[in-house]
Amino acid sequence: MRWYMPFSNPMAHARSEDDILNELYSGSKAGFRSLHEKLIKQIHQFGDFETVPKKGYVSLRRKKQFAMIGPKTSTRFEVGINAKDLKKSARLLEQPTGSMSNYIVNINEAREIDSQLVSWLKSAFEGAG
Repeated sequence: MRWYMPFSNPMAHARSEDDILNELYSGSKAGFRSLHEKLIKQIHQFGDFETVPKKGYVSLRRKKQFAMIGPKTSTRFEVGINAKDLKKSARLLEQPTGSMSNYIVNINEAREIDSQLVSWLKSAFEGAG
């Protein structure tokens, strides 16, 4: 897995993966770090991809972005999925055209990272080239 850090300050390139994640998962959002790590471990089984940390989430990319993960609020962790024509589910919140992700799945605990969510992410991964 490769980290790309799009910062204009050259000193920012010296920041480690842990530094970036520590900042993203700090304070009231610290408890979501374990969800992030579990998701990354699951997705890494699909093959190589690039992680691009943003201000409030981490973008997961191949030729294009296939998912976004991160704490949306202090009480909600969000998985954005860029895939087409996923089978409807109450968990899978379809987003309006032009949104950063086609679908959103909200997660509150590790058990919600299940085979259904992983299959949606795999579909997005495969569609991203």
